[in-house]
Amino acid sequence: MAKMSSPTETERCIESLIAVFQKYAGKDGNKSNLSKTEFLSFMNTELAAFTKNQKDAGVLDRMMKRLDLNSDGQLDFQEFLNLIGGLAVACRESLTSSRKFI
Repeated sequence: MAKMSSPTETERCIESLIAVFQKYAGKDGNKSNLSKTEFLSFMNTELAAFTKNQKDAGVLDRMMKRLDLNSDGQLDFQEFLNLIGGLAVACRESLTSSRKFI
């Protein structure tokens, strides 16, 4: 009997992203999308440091509108991943710019 290998770090990250999306999606009815309320709940809970540092109260509304590519007022998983990818790129850029080589 073949032994199942443990998930890789990347596989665990993907599983985690799916689980987080599913944790917030569906509270307003549609388990395939995040409503605006669910998006705000996600942002204020999972990315609290980001939202607390925003001086502009409308930033989350504008983010939701930009991420909502099909303009249905909700974020599907692909649109959610665009948010995560954009945040990851910004974090990486911030880290690499603070570690400039001399």
